[in-house]
This record gives sequence, C-alpha cells and structure tokens, in this order.
Amino acid sequence: MFSSVLSAQTVKLKNDPVGKWTFDAPYAPYGYNTGTSDIGFNDTTYTVSMAFSEMGYSFKGDNVKARNDSLFFDMWIEGTSIKISLAIEDDKLIKGVADYFEGSVPFTMKRAALKED
Repeated sequence: MFSSVLSAQTVKLKNDPVGKWTFDAPYAPYGYNTGTSDIGFNDTTYTVSMAFSEMGYSFKGDNVKARNDSLFFDMWIEGTSIKISLAIEDDKLIKGVADYFEGSVPFTMKRAALKED
C-alpha cells in the first residue's frame, strides 16, 4: 500500500497544470474571490501557491496529491483549514471547489496569458 501512495505522488498528470493561472470564485468572501495561482512540479510532487488580488502575499498548498487529472491539497488561511480539489479540464481550464467550515465554494482557473516583450 505504501508504494501505491508514493507512486501517485510521482506521476505527471496527462493535462499538465504547471504554470501560472488566474482564478475566480464569485461566491467566496470578498477579498478571497479572485487571484492568481502558481502550480509547479519538482522531481516527485506538484506544488501549489495561491495569491488573492486584495492581499500582498501568497498561501502555500500542503499535502498536494495528484491523480486522474486532478490535484488535491490543503491550505490554512487566517486560521481556517481549506481542502481544495481541482479537476484539470485541459491545458487552459481548471475547475475546482474549496471546502471549509462554512461550506463549499466553486471556482474556475484559467491559464494566465504570457506577457509579450
């Protein structure tokens, strides 16, 4: 069982989510409803960070897991535990939900446009 859990961490997803994303969560509390996300991959696992438009800092995802073109991770924001599930639709769209003590908040992520020099 241990090896199957470990191998789930090292498998790259079919639809590669690595890069910069913008997100919109219209039902989230004000200040937490828009922002950017960075998804990375380092040798063995995915990494995720999210920055909200109204704040000057980002939050790092913990316990990031990847399987079946989905990412799952936890975040602590202002003392609140949030469990995030992301379904990677394709290389330009991710749909997700954030579950916390007040309920679930759906959100959409779109690949950020590259800036031209």
